[in-house]
Amino acid sequence: MVMNIHSTFRAEHPRPDFQRDTFENLNGEWQFAFDDEDEGLFSRWYAPGHAFDRRITVPFAYQTKLSGIGPTDEIHPILWYRRSFEIPQAMAGKRVLLRFGAVDFEARVYVNGQLAGTHRGGYTPFCFDITALLKAGENDLCLRVEDRPDCAQPRGKQYWQRGLMGCWYTPVSGIWQTVYLEAVGETALTRAHITPDYDRHQCTVDLELDRVPEEALDIEVALSFEGKPVRSLRMKEQSRRVSVPVDLIVQGSLAPLHVWTPEHPELYDVDIFLRRENEVIDHVRTYFGMRKIEVKDGKVYLNNCPLYQRLVLDQGYWPDSLITPPSDEAIQEDIRLTLAFGYNGARKHQKLEDPRYYYWADRMGLLVWGEIPSPYEFCGDSINNLYDTLSGFIDRDFNHPSLIAWVPLNESWGVRQIYTDKRQQALARMLYQTAKALDGTRLVSVNDGWEQVETDICALHDYAADGAVIAAHFASREQVEKHACDWRPCYAKGVTPTGKEAFLVTEYGGIAFSNIGLQGDAGGMESWGYHDKVTDEDAFFARFQSVTDAIRRIPYCQGYCYTQLTDVMQEINGLVTPDRKAKIDPKRFAALNRNPDANTNQVS
Repeated sequence: MVMNIHSTFRAEHPRPDFQRDTFENLNGEWQFAFDDEDEGLFSRWYAPGHAFDRRITVPFAYQTKLSGIGPTDEIHPILWYRRSFEIPQAMAGKRVLLRFGAVDFEARVYVNGQLAGTHRGGYTPFCFDITALLKAGENDLCLRVEDRPDCAQPRGKQYWQRGLMGCWYTPVSGIWQTVYLEAVGETALTRAHITPDYDRHQCTVDLELDRVPEEALDIEVALSFEGKPVRSLRMKEQSRRVSVPVDLIVQGSLAPLHVWTPEHPELYDVDIFLRRENEVIDHVRTYFGMRKIEVKDGKVYLNNCPLYQRLVLDQGYWPDSLITPPSDEAIQEDIRLTLAFGYNGARKHQKLEDPRYYYWADRMGLLVWGEIPSPYEFCGDSINNLYDTLSGFIDRDFNHPSLIAWVPLNESWGVRQIYTDKRQQALARMLYQTAKALDGTRLVSVNDGWEQVETDICALHDYAADGAVIAAHFASREQVEKHACDWRPCYAKGVTPTGKEAFLVTEYGGIAFSNIGLQGDAGGMESWGYHDKVTDEDAFFARFQSVTDAIRRIPYCQGYCYTQLTDVMQEINGLVTPDRKAKIDPKRFAALNRNPDANTNQVS
C-alpha cells in the first residue's frame, strides 16, 4: 500500500538557492529497523516486501524525540529505511531525480530492489537519477545507512560513545535533512554558481549540465530584482559547462546597482532555462547578492568598507531534534535572536547548517562563518573526509552572500600535533588552498583558535574571565604572534606570519548562570560554563562588559565571537535556554554589544 503520509515536518523546499517547480517532498513516516547484527545485506532486506518493525519520522534522526523513536543515546551502527511512493502526474515522461539533503554517514540507496547508488559523508547532499529503476504505480524506496562511532568521520559535536562528554553531545545517525524528488528533461543543470565582481558591477554565472547535449541548446539567464527584470542573456551552446558574464550596469540607464549588506540585504533573483527549440527541458531558480569580502593589510573589508564583526557562536541544536531544525520558523527565530542581541554575524560551530539557515541569513541580513565538523583522528580517511566535506559545502552553498568565511579546522581537533607535524600542517595548507581554488571570493580561517598555518584570519580563543587578563594576553600583536595567546601558540612551528592576516578573537565569554541548570536528561553530567558561574543579571553584565570592552580595546583586532547563543545539553553558557528563552535582557545586552566607545576600529 502506498504510504501517502502528509509531510508535517519540513514540508518547504529545502534549497531556495537551487529550486525547481517539479518538487515532491518525501518526508514523513517511513518504515525503520536497526541491524545490529549486520544481517540485512545478506538477507536482502532491500528487496520489496521486506517489512521493518519500526516507524520513524523523516527527516529526524532516531536519537531525537521528533523521530518518534528517541530521545536515546543508544548506538546502532546500521539502520534501514523504507517507504513507497508514486510518481506525480506532473513528472510523467520526465527523468526523475531522488535527492537527499544529508544522511549520516554512509548510504546505500535501493529503488524497487535495485541499487540506485551510494554516498559517503554525513553533511553533504547527494542525488541519483532513478528513472530507469521506476515502474508504473507504486515504487519501493529503501536505504541502508552505516554510521559507526568512527573518529575519522567529520563528527563535529557528535560524541562517539554513549552519554555525554565535555562539550560533546548526543550523536545523530541516518537521514537528518529532507528527502525529495525532482523531474527534469533529457539534459539538466547540476550547478549554477554566481560569482559577483563588486568593483566592476558584474557577475559571472557558471553553469554545469549533467551531460553533453546531443544538439545545441538555447540557454537563457534572466536576472530580476523584486520582480522587475534587470538583464536577460540568451545563447546557444552544446557544452556541459557554460560561463555567462553579466554586466549589471545597463548603459544609458539610471537603474542602481543593488548591493548586499547586513543592513540592506538586497538580492538578485536568477532564472535559468534550458530549451530545445521552444520546449523548456529544465528551469532552475536561484539568487545571489552583490558583495565583496576581503582582508587587506590586517583589516577586513565588506564592499570596500572596514568591517568590524560582532559574532556569536551558534551550534544549531534543538532539544527535540538535535541538529535538524524542527521547522523553518525555528531557523528564522534563531536569526532574529542573534540580531536582537546586537550581533551582525554568527559562527556556525562544527556543523554544515541546513541550507535554509543560509537562505534566511541572506534575506534577513546576517553574516555567517561556515565551519567543517572536525574528525578526531589524523589518518588517510580523515584527510579524504575533510576534503570531501569542504568541497561539498562550497559547492552546495556557493551562492549565499551571507557566507563570508570558511573554517576547515577548529582548535587543532583531529590534528593534535599540528604545531610540529609537517603532514598535519600540509593538510591545513591543502584545505586552505582547496577553499581558495573552489571559491576565490571568501575568507578562510584555517585552524580557528590557535596554531595557525596559512590563513586569511588569525583567529584566537581566550576564555579569561577578567578584562585585565585579556588585555595582558593581547598587549601587542608582536607579542601574540611570536609567543602565544592564553594557552596555545598563535602559529605552528616554522610558520612565519605575513602581518597581513586579520586578527579576531573568535571564542571568548562562555558565561553561565548558577541558578540555571540542565534541561532534560544530560546523562548525569554536571552543567558547566567557563570559570565561576554568575548569580544574577548584573553579575553577568559586569563580566560581559569587562571582557568585551577589553577585546574592543585591542587596536589590531577586527572583531570577536562570543560563546554562545543557546545552551546545548550540559553546556549552559548560552544567552538563551535550549527552548530559546532569554536569560538576560536582550536590549540591555545589545546596547553593550554595540557600544563602540572603547573601540578604535570602525564598528558596523
